[in-house]
Amino acid sequence: MASRPPPIEAFGAGKVILLGEHSVVYGHPALAGPLSQGVTARGVPAKRCQLTLPPHLSRHQRAQLTAAFARAAKATGEPAVKVTLDADLPLAVGLGSSAALSVACSRLLLKAAGKEPTAKETARVAWEMEQEFHGTPSGVDHTTSAEERLVLYRRKPGTAVGKGRVVDSPKSLSVVVALAGERSPTKATVGALRERQARWPERYRRLFTEIGRVASEGAEAVASGDLAALGDAMNVNQGLLAALGLSSPPLEEMVYRLRGLGALGAKLTGAGGDGGAVIGLFLEPAPAVAKLTALGVRCFSSQLAGPRAT
Repeated sequence: MASRPPPIEAFGAGKVILLGEHSVVYGHPALAGPLSQGVTARGVPAKRCQLTLPPHLSRHQRAQLTAAFARAAKATGEPAVKVTLDADLPLAVGLGSSAALSVACSRLLLKAAGKEPTAKETARVAWEMEQEFHGTPSGVDHTTSAEERLVLYRRKPGTAVGKGRVVDSPKSLSVVVALAGERSPTKATVGALRERQARWPERYRRLFTEIGRVASEGAEAVASGDLAALGDAMNVNQGLLAALGLSSPPLEEMVYRLRGLGALGAKLTGAGGDGGAVIGLFLEPAPAVAKLTALGVRCFSSQLAGPRAT
């Protein structure tokens, strides 16, 4: 009796944007890194290509995920595999959960089809799913997840095409991710920003341009191992995001709490709004995580770049 082939497994990392959210949509660079938390896809042989939908999804979410998976399946030749998903990443807080899911599914389907799941090929398939989820995403989320390395990402203005340049660091780069309040729907936050930009275009163009410059300076700081300079860039970026109307009292409170715990820099990450995720750059993240956890704050630490313990 022939033995069953072993299950296939693939991982998609969540992401944080260290510098450059929102301005990246308008063609400016953003610096983003992969989290150790993400989504794991597992597959077993089946009669057809299919996805077992996670429980507790709304009807809209089920339809959207089904359609996104169908696009990835078509892009990989619809291998005969049954896919299940498991996530250890907080959802809908700006940490790239949909991109992590897209990359995990894409890697697994490529493996099931007997193809090499390179970063480039994985990103190509994941892009199909991300378009179903977001319409016209910037591309930074799934690119960072597919590369699994810190990237300086830039999208060509007026197009959906972008490219990420890997940024290596001679030093370990660790962040604490803390959740602060309930996040506003991204669509509402982005829509309100777009209205302000349309009303005062020159002013907002200057702010977007400056955020892009800070992101490029932050990438240079990472490459040279100057974590103090990176932290300062994060603090400046937070001020610019607040100027864009994207911060809020819960986010600001968490930013200053992280700085008070020794963060070299702290800022919101993602869309912003009434709440969401805040990141702090730490030389030693464990004490901050312990203190925040004791206070009831949902948080975790993750190494984004640099030498890793073996």
